[in-house]
Amino acid sequence: MLEFLLALLAVGTVGVLLVPLLHTRRGAAERPQGSLAIYRDQLAEVERERAAGSLSAEDAAAARTEIERRLLAAADKDGNKDAGAAPQPAAAWHRVLPPALCLAVPLFALGLYLRIGQPGVPSAPFIPHPHAPAITPPTTGPSLDQQIAAARARLKETPDDPEILPALGELLTQQADGVVPEPAVNLFRRALAKQPDDARALFYLGLHEAQGGEPRAALGRWLDLDARSPEDAPWLPMLRAEIDRVAKQANIDPRSIKPDRKPPAAASARPPAAALSPMGMPQLTPEPREAMAKMTPAERQQAIRGMVAGLEQRLAASQPATPAERAEHRAGWLRLANARRVLGEADKSAEAYAKADALAPLDPPLLADWGESEVRQIQPGSAPSPGAIAVLKRMEAAEPNNALALFYLGAASFANGDKANAALRWKKLLALLPPDAPIRKLLKERIREAEAR
Repeated sequence: MLEFLLALLAVGTVGVLLVPLLHTRRGAAERPQGSLAIYRDQLAEVERERAAGSLSAEDAAAARTEIERRLLAAADKDGNKDAGAAPQPAAAWHRVLPPALCLAVPLFALGLYLRIGQPGVPSAPFIPHPHAPAITPPTTGPSLDQQIAAARARLKETPDDPEILPALGELLTQQADGVVPEPAVNLFRRALAKQPDDARALFYLGLHEAQGGEPRAALGRWLDLDARSPEDAPWLPMLRAEIDRVAKQANIDPRSIKPDRKPPAAASARPPAAALSPMGMPQLTPEPREAMAKMTPAERQQAIRGMVAGLEQRLAASQPATPAERAEHRAGWLRLANARRVLGEADKSAEAYAKADALAPLDPPLLADWGESEVRQIQPGSAPSPGAIAVLKRMEAAEPNNALALFYLGAASFANGDKANAALRWKKLLALLPPDAPIRKLLKERIREAEAR
C-alpha cells in the first residue's frame, strides 16, 4: 500500500510541475544590450579625447577600428542567439505529448518494478569480498583530471549545488591553462543564480570578460565585488591586484567606473590554498601561489609570460607518434593560442592556431578565435593579409552570418576591386546588425562607396 501512495504522490508532483508545459509559450529573448552600451560609451569617449586634443587623429582611428571589431564580434554572437530563439507555432499534440510521456514513463516503471521486483525485501549493505585486496589510501593528492571527474559526479547527484558549480568551473579553468572556457562560464552563471554574491563565480566571470576584450565590464564586476567584500576576505589581495593589472593594460581609471571605490587596504594575510591565481593560471602548490601574490604586477606578468614561453618550448620539442599523443599535442597548441590571445600577442596566437589546425581542422568556434587573432593584426585602413583571408573564408563557409568574416572579406573584396561582392557582404551584415548599432553608419558609407560609379 505504501508503494502505491508514494507512486501517486510522485505522479501528482510531476503533474504539477508539468502544468507550465500546457501553456503556449510566447515571446522571444530580447537581445542583450549591455555590450552595445559599453561600445557606444567607448566611441563617445574616443571622440571626446580627439576633440580635446589629447588623442591624435591616427590613434583615434585605430581606437575606433578596434571598438568596431569588438562590436562586430558581439553582434555576431547576439545574432546567433536570436537566430536560434525564434518561436514556432506548435500543434496541439506537441503540447500534450511531453506531459503524457513524463507521466507514462514513471507509471510504466512502477508497474514493471512491482511485477518483477521485490519491494518487500530490506536493503543489504555492501559487504566486501573476504579475499578482496585491501585498498590503501593514496600518498599524493588527486590529479586535476580526477578532481574534475569527482566534481562532475557530485554535480550529477546534486545538479544545483552552489558549492560544486563554481568549484568545477575553477577546475575547468585550470585545465585550460587559465583561460575561462564556455562550460566554466555556464557553471559560474548557474552558481550566481543560486548565490548572487559568490565571490569565486564573480571573479572568474570578470576574468572571462577581460580575456574576451571587455575590460570595462570586468572592472565593473570586480569593483562591485571589492565593495561588497569584508576587509578580511582572503580573496581581496589577489582581486585588487587583478583590478590594477587590467586597469593599467586597458588604460582605464577604476574611479571612472566606480567613483566611490574604497581605498585598498594593506593585505598582510596570504591567500589560502584555494585563492585565485593571476589570470586564472593554475598553480599546483600553495608556495607558488604565495610567491605570485607577493609579486608586483610587472613581475607577475613576466612570470606568466615565462610560463607561456615554457609551454611553447615543450610543444615545439615534442614529436607525437600515436593518435593519442597527437591529440594531446593539438590540445597543447590550442592552450598556447588561448594564452597568447589573453596576453595580447595576436601574431603568436595565430601561429599556434595554425599549428593546431595542421594536426586536425578546427571547428567553427575555434576558427572564430583564430580569425579574431588574424583580424587584430590588420592595421587601420589596410586590407586583410592572405592568411587572414583564408581563415575568414573558412569562417564564412562554416557560419555564413559571421559578422567578422562578412566585414573583413568585404574589405578584402573592395581592396581588390571587386566592389560588387564587397557591397553584397556589407549589405548582408547591415541586415544582421541591431538598429542601434553604432557601426551601421560606417557600413552605409562603405556600401555607398562600393556602389558608386
